[in-house]
Amino acid sequence: MKLNETIDYKAEIDRHFAWFETKIPPGPAKFVGWLRKPSSKLVRIPLALLLVLGGIFSILPVLGLWMLPLGLVLIAQDIPLLEKPVAQFLGWLERKWAGYQLKKERGKNNERDIDTK
Repeated sequence: MKLNETIDYKAEIDRHFAWFETKIPPGPAKFVGWLRKPSSKLVRIPLALLLVLGGIFSILPVLGLWMLPLGLVLIAQDIPLLEKPVAQFLGWLERKWAGYQLKKERGKNNERDIDTK
């Protein structure tokens, strides 16, 4: 990356949210879309804090570690200091996911090759 090149981390987080919305059922996707709107800030911040808190107490039943990153992603919408690390984390997660999907697809192709021999 060049020194004079700047990254819009908020746009990067929005892109990840948009991708996420395509992967979940329509009902929850509509809720996530509503939650991302600036007018939903009074709901988004407390929900994000509850998710972070739930992620911290992930040793308890029902609560899980999945809640921590989700809470951080939601709160990063409103706290500029968190935009960069959250956007970088989401980029890393996306690369890992793509690698996993590619590996999974290659495994399926290898199985087909073995079956045809």
